[in-house]
Amino acid sequence: MERILVIGVSAGVGKSTFARRLGDNLNIEVHHLDTFYWKPGWVEATLEDFISAQKEVSSHDKWIMEGNYSHSFNLRSELADTIIYLFRTSSRYLPLPCDKTLVV
Repeated sequence: MERILVIGVSAGVGKSTFARRLGDNLNIEVHHLDTFYWKPGWVEATLEDFISAQKEVSSHDKWIMEGNYSHSFNLRSELADTIIYLFRTSSRYLPLPCDKTLVV
């Protein structure tokens, strides 16, 4: 596990927190895709800039990239050696939602 994607079903599932903790435990730098996609003032990056930032990160030997962004998923997934998919069960049946993690 040296080139890791952390993705999830929706916002708020815990991708950022999980990626940060995983990075701390493995001593691997975490890159949040939101920081590549959103420029100051909530301005969207161009697709070219967004992809370029991901290519730069993926050129390193070890990395964790967190976020969904389906239009560039293939770029990341082809280079990743581990994909971690987070989802949350329905809180309608539980007093506190349970997090589930699937490592592919």
